[in-house]
Amino acid sequence: MEIRSAVSALSALAHAGRLITFRMLVQAGREGIAAGEIARRLEIPANTLSANLNILSHAGLVDSRREGRSVIYTARYEQMTELLDYLMQDCCGGSPEICAPLADLALRARCAATGNA
Repeated sequence: MEIRSAVSALSALAHAGRLITFRMLVQAGREGIAAGEIARRLEIPANTLSANLNILSHAGLVDSRREGRSVIYTARYEQMTELLDYLMQDCCGGSPEICAPLADLALRARCAATGNA
């Protein structure tokens, strides 16, 4: 991951509404959630949600697909994993026990992104 992509992703997540939305999509899995359902669950106006999803999309953190009249949003696990890997590069300064839990988390995220258990 390049620094520009990392900054874009971190900037997109540096807002409470977008972070909550992204976490909801991560928890939803590959099926994703319809935009209307996200707005209902978060109790936010559709235009606010649309702006937040647009920013997350431009940062490469979410994808969308149309199903009938609904737009379904999903987290881009590959991008999330790349961001975690970028943040952890050269981690620990020679003390791997510090990063072991984070490395395990990144590995689980990578497996989830590729569908490997």
